[in-house]
Amino acid sequence: MGYQLITIIGPTASGKTTFAAALAHHLDTEIISGDSRQLYRMMDIGTGKDLADYTVQGKEIPYHLIDICDPGYKYNVFEYQHAFFQAYQEITQKGKLPILCGGTGMYVEAVLKGYKLLDVPQNPSLRASLQDKTLPELTHILSSYKTLHNKTDVDTIQRAIRAIEIEEYYQTEAPEINEYDPIHSLIIGINVERELRREKISRRLRARLDEGMVEEVQKILDTGVKPEDLIYYGLEYKYLTLYITGQLTYEAMVSQLEIAIHQFAKRQMTWFRGMERRGSVIHWIDALIPTDEKIAITQELLQNK
Repeated sequence: MGYQLITIIGPTASGKTTFAAALAHHLDTEIISGDSRQLYRMMDIGTGKDLADYTVQGKEIPYHLIDICDPGYKYNVFEYQHAFFQAYQEITQKGKLPILCGGTGMYVEAVLKGYKLLDVPQNPSLRASLQDKTLPELTHILSSYKTLHNKTDVDTIQRAIRAIEIEEYYQTEAPEINEYDPIHSLIIGINVERELRREKISRRLRARLDEGMVEEVQKILDTGVKPEDLIYYGLEYKYLTLYITGQLTYEAMVSQLEIAIHQFAKRQMTWFRGMERRGSVIHWIDALIPTDEKIAITQELLQNK
């Protein structure tokens, strides 16, 4: 059976989007985002949408699942899975081979494996029992569960409590059948050597601050989004909100955010290695290889199926 999808994964700052757009241009196809934060409107600089990358040689590459909901809303993997398959069908009906590109491991794996997911309701009593615990304590509790959950983005107390809430629900409610058929996908991983990755992350953070990331977060807060709801999204939106609301100095914000992004990238790679242990075949390509060579390698892999 031929490939039904091309999936491009890798840690933050690896150059996934640039490569995916160039490949989509070469194959005359469309991209589906696999990023849990690029779903949100107005959250552009902090999430690294880099929408200019979707124009290649003067041609706009169609993309899906970017800018589909407002800040403050808590989108989840259940919703993502259903939205993905809708976009996937739209693209395949045109006779094109879709490209899934993103770094949110749970989102990517949920659609590749076709996991049966549930729309998990809130559990007020459970939340009340967890509200006084620290993030390390919540992370330890989350690590005790055996089922699949995305620990990559759990860097706020709200997200950790929600993750535990989901795991508790699945203890009794999770079905044993998949909702969707697994997708036979060629998976390309963009590999960045650790020190280079750290250098790129640090450089990109400072560039985004210069581009107006603080002003972006302030603008979102000015629309009426509560600080705690913006902090929920973690990373840039967590630390910049803490700075804007006077809870961190600028220097402390930059320092803590830089450390958090490095830790996030490490967790992403841990997830991708876990995907391999769970049976996914990932073809790793060096990020430093020129784009044309990356495309040639991908074409060869496609032909070998």
